[in-house]
Amino acid sequence: MNDAVRLQLEDFSQDEEVCALRAGSMRMGGIATFLGCARDFSEGREVCEIGFDAYRPMALAELQKLRTEAIERFGLIEARIVHRLGTVRAGDNIVFIATGAEHRAPALEACRWLIDELKERVPIWKKEITPSGEAWVTPHP
Repeated sequence: MNDAVRLQLEDFSQDEEVCALRAGSMRMGGIATFLGCARDFSEGREVCEIGFDAYRPMALAELQKLRTEAIERFGLIEARIVHRLGTVRAGDNIVFIATGAEHRAPALEACRWLIDELKERVPIWKKEITPSGEAWVTPHP
């Protein structure tokens, strides 16, 4: 498995991910990152935890496809995508995307494109656990 694209139960280090991205090339003049975190409030209600589930083989294949598309489409040197599965608490990391390009514009554009496409295309499901119960959530743009 390419470790540039991962689904995992455990937390991740943003610093380690950026270091791994940079290790591939000294040509990167622009690196953009996106960190998605679990909120404690959503749709007008308190959220205690969020559960993430996925059809792993399909989700990993789609994440790899997105990474490849972003590299080709935006002329990136490298890209990394990490998404947590399992239960996360409010304040925990959920998803991390890092893109590296020779210049800032393609890195920034690719990072935004990747998170938007991930939410649309990757079969990862989210369930919010609130004081009054649980509910599966439809992704928001």
